[in-house]
Amino acid sequence: MPCVGVITFELALHECQSLKDKRHWVKGLKDRLRSRCNVAVAEIAYQESWKQGLVAAVTVSGDRPYAEKVLQAAEHEAAALLGPLLVDVTVEWLE
Repeated sequence: MPCVGVITFELALHECQSLKDKRHWVKGLKDRLRSRCNVAVAEIAYQESWKQGLVAAVTVSGDRPYAEKVLQAAEHEAAALLGPLLVDVTVEWLE
């Protein structure tokens, strides 16, 4: 039975002055997670807000421990890239 893990990153982008500034951070996060963690990534809310973002990454595996490692790596990469801009991380499992 496949295991689906979803990790959600909430961003507080108080210094952004435009959607272009926000896009810099969101696109950077999405590209980094795709290339380094091999997950599917999308911005899922606050698309029109300059000051906040919500990005989700998803992995599917037949092995939950492996999926957990992938999502932990994604969280580590997001924290390394965003630092204090990353204000909340949540993980959900669909089994």
